[in-house]
Amino acid sequence: MATSKGMSGIDLTAVVAEMIPLLPLWVDKCYQGAGGLFLLRLNSRDTGKHLLLVEPGRRVHLVTALPDLPKVPPAFAMVLRKNLTGGRIVSISQAGLSRIMTIGIQKRDQLYHLVIEVFDAGNIVICDEQFGIVRALRPHRFRDRDVVPGEVYQYPGKDLSLLSEEEFKAHLRNDTRETVRVLAIDGMLGGAYAELVCRMAGVEKSTRPGEADLPGLYKAYHSLIDQIKAERQPLLGPTGVHPIPVPGFEGTPHPSFQAALEAFFPLTPRKSVEQKEKVTRDGIIRSRQEAAVRKYDEKAAKSEAAAEAVYANYQLVSEIIRTLTRASERYSWQEIATILKNGDGVARQIRAVHPDEASIDLELEGTLVRIHVRESIEQNVGRFYEQAKKFRKKRDGAKAAMDRPVPVRKKAASKAAPMKKRWFHRFRWFYTSDGALVLGGRDASQNEELVKKYMEGRDRFLHADVHGASVVIVKGQTERMDEVARFAAAFSGAWKAGHHSADVYAVRPDQVSKTPESGEYVSRGSFIVRGEREYYRDIPLRASVGLAKEPDMAVIGGPPEVVRARSVVSLEIQPGTFEPNDIARKMTRTLRERIPENERAGWKAVLNTEAVAAFIPPGGSDIVDEG
Repeated sequence: MATSKGMSGIDLTAVVAEMIPLLPLWVDKCYQGAGGLFLLRLNSRDTGKHLLLVEPGRRVHLVTALPDLPKVPPAFAMVLRKNLTGGRIVSISQAGLSRIMTIGIQKRDQLYHLVIEVFDAGNIVICDEQFGIVRALRPHRFRDRDVVPGEVYQYPGKDLSLLSEEEFKAHLRNDTRETVRVLAIDGMLGGAYAELVCRMAGVEKSTRPGEADLPGLYKAYHSLIDQIKAERQPLLGPTGVHPIPVPGFEGTPHPSFQAALEAFFPLTPRKSVEQKEKVTRDGIIRSRQEAAVRKYDEKAAKSEAAAEAVYANYQLVSEIIRTLTRASERYSWQEIATILKNGDGVARQIRAVHPDEASIDLELEGTLVRIHVRESIEQNVGRFYEQAKKFRKKRDGAKAAMDRPVPVRKKAASKAAPMKKRWFHRFRWFYTSDGALVLGGRDASQNEELVKKYMEGRDRFLHADVHGASVVIVKGQTERMDEVARFAAAFSGAWKAGHHSADVYAVRPDQVSKTPESGEYVSRGSFIVRGEREYYRDIPLRASVGLAKEPDMAVIGGPPEVVRARSVVSLEIQPGTFEPNDIARKMTRTLRERIPENERAGWKAVLNTEAVAAFIPPGGSDIVDEG
């Protein structure tokens, strides 16, 4: 279901199914509006004009109204225009149920692939015929793939919808999770459609896949996908849009799924010129701030457009620089200006000469570009990008001033003192809801130290049932072993592997030993566990970092429910894309922004990237909840 957070793979399947009958289409113009919105104006010989709205990371569908568009197109909009305008759309597709739309565009003898990602932060990627990346809105190197020019675009993750029946059954057969969970996560269906598939197949959703009717599940799974492609009955409700009726969801029917999406995600209406508001001092200040933001945006876009124009005419600009450099050795710049004024051909593209700085104003593809003749083409382009960077920085400063709320009344700053350093802070740690201290090793050496030095008779030893995990020790007694199991699951190899759940076992200290059986070897940080184990199955991999004020000010981490209860601000994460240092910086910035402004100074000594990183599991992570 499409929600305010964005579209699912199922929703994208419905959009692709509605767009394919419109082919062929031609790309008329590409726009980039405020708020990260992109718009492709498309033409059809049979059905007229169409507007394709793209909001990377959230949605892509046809609309009937234009959003507000800037007078000067930003740099990436110019890149789209240069590569795609006039091209014929020959295909629109989706790889399985991934949240990625691929549009094939034939422009003269070149086939381009426009890849639109509507997951995570989102992206728009221009690829050549072999999916070599030409340009990307957000170039980035991920753990398992690189989205940068020159690399081959790779679709991320596994997709059950692309497996044969035998492969599908083999994937599910040995999975120990509930069938509905496997379909929701691995099958990319989400909860509502996973339950619907179970109902269609006559399978109890809590059944383990190995005990279920796997052929029936495979048939129901693909029957649902086929229904969405061929027999949509869109319903629009207050919380989202479904392409087909789903039990328990009530909504209003719409003639098309994309019409329902446009109604659910309305564009911000433009204000009428005749609308007049009472002008206040705050209104005047805000108006000036908005004008400053627009001005810096336009200047940055012009600088980036100039750089793109120079690169697009690389040979021409290089030849002009060489010719004028040779000419300056024989003539003065005033003489050169006179010669150019009376010249023709390329000389007519030179609009002005600036003798004092040995530069010219050159018109390239409708863009006026100032070229410094004594600098190389790379130095000229670098100058434009530096200018754009400077204007973006000024724009960000102006936006920060706009976003800064005017305090009505200053509240007293927090009087709490920062937490003092304790002996166990060098380990992973947290307190359970009933006050028990839980410790975890950060590496093999700390695992060894915890068992040998700190584990006592009434403690509990926990370990995730995967290779590579923290040894977790519960100091004393607790009734909240579920919280401890969540902690042990999070700081294990399962997180680094990108899994969504793990099994954890617990034993008594007397069951843990370093003494191997004859002929065996126990490596540093590993142990022999003998006797019965108490298992905690399918523990979801989630962790949180928060800011606690009682009894002391501190950055704390651990299971989400524990951290939320003790924090004034917290963030929840799950296995994902960003490496530990990157997610730590992102979380630190977000936590700082959520602290009331008059209290931020008091948190400076406590909140930093290093303190947050101490509670981040190894491997990639994504923020899933900013509660």
